[in-house]
Amino acid sequence: MENIYEQFFFLKYSGGWSFTEAYNLPVGLRTWFTQRLIQQIEQENEAMEQASKGGGKSQTLTAHNNPDPRAQAPKK
Repeated sequence: MENIYEQFFFLKYSGGWSFTEAYNLPVGLRTWFTQRLIQQIEQENEAMEQASKGGGKSQTLTAHNNPDPRAQAPKK
């Protein structure tokens, strides 16, 4: 029973689900969403670790890929 409450908490805390939404999901679908959310969080954590180590792909702004701030400014 505690495992079910853990799933409800996890879906609510990390996934933004309401308790009612999580409660009303069929068991198989709730399990799938829980596992998929875990996978997504792990991938995001990996990407953040790679970025903090400098191992990720970074982009240097140059004259060719730097957006023109004048084009971004609101028009009067």
